[in-house]
Amino acid sequence: MMSFFISPAFAEGGAAAAGQPGAMSQIFLLVGFVVIFYFMLWRPQSKRAKEHRELIAGISKGDEVVIGGGLVGRITKVSEEFLVIEIAEGTEVNVQKAAVVAVLPKGTIKSI
Repeated sequence: MMSFFISPAFAEGGAAAAGQPGAMSQIFLLVGFVVIFYFMLWRPQSKRAKEHRELIAGISKGDEVVIGGGLVGRITKVSEEFLVIEIAEGTEVNVQKAAVVAVLPKGTIKSI
């Protein structure tokens, strides 16, 4: 009765073992996946993060910036973690430095 549910296993000597990949080929496959993961995901992401950190570090008063929500404005005050951005005459907004997406060339706001 039990043999109906469980198929019998037959051990074959060297014929079955010869068809299986060796340990070295599995290690090479794993190393290959790690290398592909590094060059396609990890390295580009860390490069973008480094560029963003440099962008944030280089921000100064008077720069024209775009923040994550799409607002464009001129920086009027810079502190350690926050910026005050003038988005219109007499309208200022406090934002975190990390929200800055890009620094625009001078005079961009007037041309918009």
